[in-house]
Amino acid sequence: MKRATMVQPSSTFVNINKKNLWVSLAIAVLSLCFVPINVSAAVRRHPPQQHHLSRKPSPKLRFGRNGEFKILQVADMHYADGKTTPCEDVLPSQVDGCSDLNTTAFIHRMIEAEKPNFIIFTGDNIYGFDSKDSAKSMDAAFAPAIAARIPWAAVLGNHDQEGTLSREGVMKHIVGLNHTLSQFNPSELHVIDGFGNYNLEVGGVEGSGFVNKSILNLYFLDSGDYSTVPAIPGYGWIKPSQQLWFQRTSAKLQRAYMSPPNAQKSSAPGLVYFHIPLPEVASFDSTNFTGVRQEDIGSASVNSGFFTTLVEAGDVKVVFTGHDHINDFCGQLTGIQLCYGGGFGYHAYGKAGWPRRARVVVASLEKTEEGGWGTVKSIKTWKRLDDKHLTAIDGEVLWSKKHTGKVE
Repeated sequence: MKRATMVQPSSTFVNINKKNLWVSLAIAVLSLCFVPINVSAAVRRHPPQQHHLSRKPSPKLRFGRNGEFKILQVADMHYADGKTTPCEDVLPSQVDGCSDLNTTAFIHRMIEAEKPNFIIFTGDNIYGFDSKDSAKSMDAAFAPAIAARIPWAAVLGNHDQEGTLSREGVMKHIVGLNHTLSQFNPSELHVIDGFGNYNLEVGGVEGSGFVNKSILNLYFLDSGDYSTVPAIPGYGWIKPSQQLWFQRTSAKLQRAYMSPPNAQKSSAPGLVYFHIPLPEVASFDSTNFTGVRQEDIGSASVNSGFFTTLVEAGDVKVVFTGHDHINDFCGQLTGIQLCYGGGFGYHAYGKAGWPRRARVVVASLEKTEEGGWGTVKSIKTWKRLDDKHLTAIDGEVLWSKKHTGKVE
């Protein structure tokens, strides 16, 4: 999201409760038939064969021999044309020479300091309106991850498609870049809303009893850009077709986890990544979150019921978003943590004197009785500021088999 083009969402939400979820989804599907962009139109414009691109086999994500899997979240880079693109909302002393290259330098610093196993870019990766060539902007934005040969993935925000490539074109370009595990859409589905809906599995440690089992599941969804329904103002939302895909994928992964070999009694933890925050994020205040809230929640003006869908699935422990650059908090609602990444990019709006930041997440494994590595025991997070010392702040346990809370 960028201040100059920010859409002010309505303060009235259409709430969908658990009891009426399927009815609401059915109504939503029918309603799409009466708006300019709908499922039928998607079939006409994007035939099935265009919805999944051929890819080389992707490397398997897995926990390291130290029993950890570390993820770096990069939210809202707003990359444009490199050194000719100025910074937004920095101190007067920082203006001279400040550009997209500061964003690039910050990624390099984070990679060097944290040595992540995986990098996730959560949308508005480029600011298409200011980019002369969207493909070149993306190449530059993702270059640090590619140069470091670290596996990475991306979802789309609401500004990525505002340049020389359509939303579909942007995702196709991302999928073709080196070292990415991003996917265009699920290969088994012919029709699904958006671009960049997919999941990735993280296997256990090599040599352990969980080497061939996904013990951490990552879900990625396209939260859209802006509403295509004339009567509904504001931002986009996760549609019924995407929710159905998530439900089926979650159920399949849970069945596999609770089946031999090494059948487990409960589901593996799941992490969900998309750009636009859910309306439920607005329910938090300073008494029940870790971090800061410095701007209104930029969610859709309708509630599609996706949070209810996540709760019903039972495996999701944390949802990570971006979009609201000067919010960086995490708060728990109905057993799920809802977390912002915090504004990363220097061409994105921010707050002068409030450093750009990145979120780090580490999933750690428990030891088995035999002394080997078992399943996930905890998920922790902290943020690092782009200051002189890459200061780490707001460490907390997002989920564990025992408790959640701040890290002492």
